[in-house]
Amino acid sequence: MGYAVVLGEALVDLIDSECDGERVYRQAIGGGPLNVAVGVARLGGAAQFVGSLGDDVLAGRIRAFLAAADVGLAGAVTAPASTSLAVVTLAGPEPDFRFYGEPPSYSLLGPADLDLALMEGADVLYCGSVVLLRPSTLAAARSAWSLATGLRVFDPNVRSRLLDGPAALAGLREVVAEFAAGAHVVKLSGADAQLLYPGEPAEGVAAYLRELGAATVVVTLGATGAVLAAAADPVLVPAPKVDAIDATGAGDSVMAALIADLLLDGEPESPEGWVERVAFALRVAGLVCESPGGATAMPTRADVDRRFGT
Repeated sequence: MGYAVVLGEALVDLIDSECDGERVYRQAIGGGPLNVAVGVARLGGAAQFVGSLGDDVLAGRIRAFLAAADVGLAGAVTAPASTSLAVVTLAGPEPDFRFYGEPPSYSLLGPADLDLALMEGADVLYCGSVVLLRPSTLAAARSAWSLATGLRVFDPNVRSRLLDGPAALAGLREVVAEFAAGAHVVKLSGADAQLLYPGEPAEGVAAYLRELGAATVVVTLGATGAVLAAAADPVLVPAPKVDAIDATGAGDSVMAALIADLLLDGEPESPEGWVERVAFALRVAGLVCESPGGATAMPTRADVDRRFGT
C-alpha cells in the first residue's frame, strides 16, 4: 500500500456552542481536505497533507494535530499569514460556515511550492474544496493534477459564502468540469450538486460528470444515502440509521473512506464492488455524525465495526 496526497486547506473552526448557559466558540482544527487526510490515516491509510499554513500559534497547533494523527507534512509550507478561521453555526446537524482572514493562510501555496517527487509518487491524489477559488492554489492543484501518476480523486466541496455572485459560480462550474474530466473518482454533496447545477436531480448530475470523463461519481444525500454512478445507470446506496448530532466532516469522511480503500485494494473491478465501498463509506459518515466536530470525529475501522458490525 502506498500513500495519498491530500492537497487543500487547513484552518481553525470556531464552533458556536453552549457552555453553562452561555454561548461560546469551541476551537477545533478543521478544513475539508485536512479532515480527509486525518480520516484516511484513521482508517489505516498513509496520507500526506499538502497546503500552506500560517506562521502563528494556531498553525503550530494544526501541525501538531496532523503529526499526532500520523498525517505527513512533507508537502506543507509555512506562509507569513495568520491562520484562517471558519465560524461554524448549527441549525440542526447541518453546519453553516463563515470564513475570516485575508489573505487566507490556505491560499498561499503555489505551483513552485510543490514537492514534485511527493506528487509523482502518490498512489492517490486528492484535490478540491475552497482552494479552487484562489488563483495561486488553483494553479498548484492543476500542476499536481498534471503530475499525478496514480488515481486522481476530486471533491468540489462548495462553500457558497465564498462565491461572489453568478460569475464566480460559473467559473467554479468550469473548474469542476475541468477536474472531473480527468478524475477516477468524484465525490460531491447533494447541496454541491444543487448549487452547481440547479434543478438537476442527483442522478442526472452524476451521469453528467461521468459523461465529462469521471470514471466513478458519488453524490451524498445525507440520511438518504448516496447516488453512485459507476456504470451506465446510477444506483442509490442507502445510509445506515444513526442518531446524528453534528454533520461536520461527514462528507469528508466519505471521501476519506473511499481513498483509504483505494490505497488498500485499488479500484473495484465491478459496479457491485463500488456499492460495497460506498456502503462502508456511508457507515463511516454515520459514525462521524454521531459525534461533535470534524477531524476529531474521524473513526478507525475498528470503531466502524463496533458500531455497525463487520
